Amino acid sequence: MILGLWLASPSTVHASSAMVLKVEGAIGPATLDYVSRGLKRANLQGAKMVILQLDTPGGLDSAMRDIIQLILTSPMPVAGFVGPSGSRAASAGTYILYACHIAAMAPGTNLGAATPVQLGGLPLPTPSGPEPENADDSKTSPAKPASSMERKLVNDAAAYLRSLAQLRGRNAEWAEQAVREGTSLSAEEALKHGVIDLMAGQLPELLQKLEGKEVLFFDQKQILKTAGLVLEHYEADWRTELLGILTNPNVAYFLMLIGIYGLIFEFANPGTLIPGIAGAISLLLALYAFQVLPVNYAGLALIVLGMALMIAEAFVPSFGALGIGGAAAFVSGSIILMDTDAPGFGLSPWLVGVLTLMNLAFFAFVLGALFQSRKRPLVSGREYLIGSEATVVADFEGNGHVRIRGEIWKASSPVPLVQNQTVIIVSVQGLLLNVNPLNLSNEEP
Repeated sequence: MILGLWLASPSTVHASSAMVLKVEGAIGPATLDYVSRGLKRANLQGAKMVILQLDTPGGLDSAMRDIIQLILTSPMPVAGFVGPSGSRAASAGTYILYACHIAAMAPGTNLGAATPVQLGGLPLPTPSGPEPENADDSKTSPAKPASSMERKLVNDAAAYLRSLAQLRGRNAEWAEQAVREGTSLSAEEALKHGVIDLMAGQLPELLQKLEGKEVLFFDQKQILKTAGLVLEHYEADWRTELLGILTNPNVAYFLMLIGIYGLIFEFANPGTLIPGIAGAISLLLALYAFQVLPVNYAGLALIVLGMALMIAEAFVPSFGALGIGGAAAFVSGSIILMDTDAPGFGLSPWLVGVLTLMNLAFFAFVLGALFQSRKRPLVSGREYLIGSEATVVADFEGNGHVRIRGEIWKASSPVPLVQNQTVIIVSVQGLLLNVNPLNLSNEEP
């Protein structure tokens, strides 16, 4: 008990510490979970400040805004640091850096390119670009609704980043340029234009330069005391790592297909259990991932429809119509499944291509089997029984019964037969089979 109390006591926690959270790669649900848990841990341990070490190409708008809300409501100052050298804070990373109480960059880093991307994955044109004077209104009118949506997206993003700049007392004019024109700055240029507060090569140097610096914290001026602070790195735990894997669009896409095929195999062969269990688990994990990812549900519906059509080809032969239509729907749905062009959140064309080929291979196998069945000779009625082997049900002489293919038939034989003897059918007269013993039939010329 004494040992437990000692381990839980504040003496084991560095009260005079700065918690370092590494935000690397595309910003998504896993990044949001990591930052949220890191800020809670820092608050629980009584850390003096939190440092977000940024190296990101951008990410999802929803995750970015949630992270910014966490920064704005943090009970301790948050410093954003783009480092080490060679790192970047592009797109969503620029917004997060602007939201931090302190913005710092290492030499050889850059930020900017904060123009939002259009839903559906197409790049936004420059909103301020001139239109041709002699343009035909009738031809350009269909594009006006899309242009209006683009202007709304850009205006909203520009206002958001400008408000963060005004909140932190940084260059609001350049913030708007970064959104509307997609401009970027190096660390030296950012410091010169008042976009960041300082430059530092490493985290210890950052703490040294922050000593005695005044920041506005919840409308009150606060003097930072960073000399002697211990840097504590908060590493992502297994939950965050698992969430990062599950919310990878390629993994979620593959899990969805495994789930659908697993359930199909289970329904086709009830009682096998393994395909059904694996399919149900995979499908639930995929649905969880789709819940936090920007999924285009029209694309999801097209994928399900495409798979249904290709599978239906096996049960309702249409000589290619259902299979080709299903493949087209599957590819179309896969292309538009992710409703964003954010870095790291698009489906791999290679994965889509491989899975499409696998579905087409299945479709070709079914279609090939269908054509092979059409080449077989057509038989009907009872004539197909001639030449088939049957088994005597009970001893008889003259007339009796034989079993063939699970059915009991009346039979007539010129010689006595015994139970379980194998006979061959030589002719059919109505519901009566004329049979001979197998050895007798073989002796006949």
